Amino acid sequence: MEYINLNLAPITLAAAVGLLVGLVHFLVSRPGDRPGLDFLLLSAIAEFWIACILAGALIIAPPLALPWVMTIATPVLIWLGFLVPALMVNLRFRGMPGHMAAADALHWLFVLLAQALVMQAIGLTRPPGM
Repeated sequence: MEYINLNLAPITLAAAVGLLVGLVHFLVSRPGDRPGLDFLLLSAIAEFWIACILAGALIIAPPLALPWVMTIATPVLIWLGFLVPALMVNLRFRGMPGHMAAADALHWLFVLLAQALVMQAIGLTRPPGM
């Protein structure tokens, strides 16, 4: 996990952008509600960890691939492969209508894309030996 220390600035900024996307989603989907401090703290920690994992995936992307192609493809594949199936099963099991579950899933796609774009724009440092 050395790559996290080497990339703390882009990861932290990406986490902040992800948190901002999440707050907009929260305020649009729940007008009149305000997120509590516990919700914001948990969300900030989760967004930071997601940015850490995404940074690792971007760092190990094939070196011959075009960087901006990998910047878009990596979050889309993570979203399709892990988040969409888990969210759809979980949210539909809880009785959430399909369009609401899809909106939540799209929110996470926007978070992943925004985080990847921020980290790519700033630049990620590979750990020594990679």
